[in-house]
Amino acid sequence: MDREQLCMLKELMALEFTVLEFHLYLDTHPTDQRALMEYNSFVQQLAVLKRQYQDRYGPLTWQEPSAYPWQWIDQPWPWEICYE
Repeated sequence: MDREQLCMLKELMALEFTVLEFHLYLDTHPTDQRALMEYNSFVQQLAVLKRQYQDRYGPLTWQEPSAYPWQWIDQPWPWEICYE
């Protein structure tokens, strides 16, 4: 895994964490309009970054479409990645 791919993967993980935290917050604060606007902004950023990552490096999850040949097995497994 090259440096650029690793940077994108770390950014994806950070955005996913942020979206999840906003989601949990909004479960208990559904009328917080500012939080909802930020949540929607982060969801959009995450969707764009996921699309860019998958276009360059292949699917992130097994639920995604795959180009031929089957690409899911081409990437390292999570325990094989050095995140440092």
